[in-house]
Amino acid sequence: MTTIALGTGGEFDRIRRIAQVLGASAAALGDDTAVIPAGAGTLLVSTDASMEGVHFRRDWLAPHEIGWRAASAALSDLAASGALASGLVVAVSAPAGADDTLVVECMRGVGEAARSAGCRVLGGDLTAGPVLALTVTVFGHAARAVSRVGAAPGDALWVTGTLGGARAALRAWEGEREPPAGARIAFAHPVPRLRAGAWLAQQGATAMLDISDGLAGDAEHLAAASGVALEIDLARLPIHPSVHAEAAREGEASAVFAAAGGEDYELLVAMPAGWDGTDEAEPWTGTPIRRIGEVVAGEGVTLRLGGEPVAVQGYRHG
Repeated sequence: MTTIALGTGGEFDRIRRIAQVLGASAAALGDDTAVIPAGAGTLLVSTDASMEGVHFRRDWLAPHEIGWRAASAALSDLAASGALASGLVVAVSAPAGADDTLVVECMRGVGEAARSAGCRVLGGDLTAGPVLALTVTVFGHAARAVSRVGAAPGDALWVTGTLGGARAALRAWEGEREPPAGARIAFAHPVPRLRAGAWLAQQGATAMLDISDGLAGDAEHLAAASGVALEIDLARLPIHPSVHAEAAREGEASAVFAAAGGEDYELLVAMPAGWDGTDEAEPWTGTPIRRIGEVVAGEGVTLRLGGEPVAVQGYRHG
């Protein structure tokens, strides 16, 4: 990694420290623009903001976890489009007087997430603000871009990974309890499903999005965008192991608890009728995939458990 020669002053000293901690995870830093590496297919861009008190709390997560989580949330949007990551830039706002270590360690986590995704940090911005906040802009290329528009009656609904782990951690923290290790990892260290998204696009995915607002909420987004109805059998959901105890504590069925939980960053995808990648998905992508429902004519989402309709509230943006 090369760094452009920088002038004197506290901000430039901080950039030098960030460049040092990023190492090979960064491109040349210090200029006012970033050069986006070329890639095959369509260029895709997405921006995601992560703000203290809204998306995380510093008494829950270490600074490098905050950085990883912020970058991974943005990279997950690329995954949902079937894109592979080409690079990212990040704007960091830190409280005035905050120790440089806070920002540097956040950027260490951003760099680790970028390296894991096969890309580098291309640049960014530093400023002061009332709370810690990271705004991450990601760039990717897709040989075949997929959106949440395109699902058609007869398609099947599939989901990657497991659901509900992040919500289990959040509920534990809100109850002033330390989450189980697995739940904590699910919240602090989500893995953007870039390989899975690209593979599913190649396999003919008709519509796809990541589960950031909870399965129940995001299924509504996909249904509305595609102009179809979705029918989901909650008994089929792949549930994170940490969910069961937390759901029991709240007197809720595990599947309902998992369907309501946001920030899992798994993929909800519509695939053509007759497709079945159950055996192939994990060897190719590193994550299992499970069929959970169908696309039908109409509008809205119907969730069933034991054959009966169930009301589940996902996250709704204000």
